[in-house]
Amino acid sequence: MEPLRLILLYAHLIGFALLLGGAVTQYVTGRLRINALMLWGAGIQVLTGIGLSAPLRDGDEPAPAKLATKLVIGLMIFVMVFFSRKRESVNRGHFMGIIVLTLANAAVAVFWR
Repeated sequence: MEPLRLILLYAHLIGFALLLGGAVTQYVTGRLRINALMLWGAGIQVLTGIGLSAPLRDGDEPAPAKLATKLVIGLMIFVMVFFSRKRESVNRGHFMGIIVLTLANAAVAVFWR
């Protein structure tokens, strides 16, 4: 099961890169809107995150509270991206919220042991 977990982890990291990279690209251009990379990244993050939460390891399972926290943050990001995807521009606070939540989700993954 370790190869499956590693493939899911790799896809999860690609989703993170798409989400954050798409957001930074939009921020640098000055046109705050949701692009396709952000939508794909958010979707990949949620789906692979659910897959990674399955018991694929022998013994070293993450805490249920950590998994629940990451799921809630991931779903918040997905909802914020999905329902704003067709707008020509989004509010600066909304856009920065997506970026902050993305970084917070990564921080929970790295620092919560």
